[in-house]
Amino acid sequence: MDLGLKNKNVLVTGSTGGVGKAAAELFAQEGANVIISGRNQEKAQKIAAEISTRYSVETIAVAADLSRENEAERLFEESLQQRKTLDILVNNAGIWPTAYVKDMEKSEFERTIYMNLEVPYILSRLMVNHLLETERKGKIVNVVSQAAFHGSTTGHAHYAASKAGLVTFMISQAREVAKYGININAVAPGMVRTSMTEKSLAEREAYYKSRIPVGRIAEPEDVAGCIVFLASCRADYLTGMTMDATGGMLMR
Repeated sequence: MDLGLKNKNVLVTGSTGGVGKAAAELFAQEGANVIISGRNQEKAQKIAAEISTRYSVETIAVAADLSRENEAERLFEESLQQRKTLDILVNNAGIWPTAYVKDMEKSEFERTIYMNLEVPYILSRLMVNHLLETERKGKIVNVVSQAAFHGSTTGHAHYAASKAGLVTFMISQAREVAKYGININAVAPGMVRTSMTEKSLAEREAYYKSRIPVGRIAEPEDVAGCIVFLASCRADYLTGMTMDATGGMLMR
């Protein structure tokens, strides 16, 4: 099935590992030109070079520490300088700190909201304006979480709040720009086996697995496939929706 992604320019944040890296590879398999982004420039360049060689696409690296002020804007502008146009934005970068509310520092709450909600807002605003100025259609895919709908019982209330905010922001923005041919959707993973969840899974894998009806922890590729589909021409009639990629944890 042709997904209509050949020669599309795609920016995937947080793509030096986990779900972001898996999505970048799948986009490249479909012939898209991918911008790899993460904090470590050397790592990003290595991954970009590997993907370029493996799939014969134009993959570049633009490193950015999105936790720092003005880095999201710099990432977007540098990506545009390199590729001239962007067709797809994947807001994947985020943090998952652990603290129960009674112990949660205000600074940690604010840092989580900034990374998981404000950075996607900044990049989404820039992306929509770019598409409107160039009079082109495009796609934005936001990586959210089942916690946006269920909340958290394991010390991630700030994370859940940030992802819930991103869901409703996504819906509002999708309503604003649907008439311009810009589709904005979200993918909600459950527990995925990545470096971010490694410690929690080592301590409580049986607990997390017991909450998943299909009976296993997701691999990054399970979520990446949903991202790539929502960014494709096959999802042109979908906007403002959240795709459940939780193995049945969410079922909505």
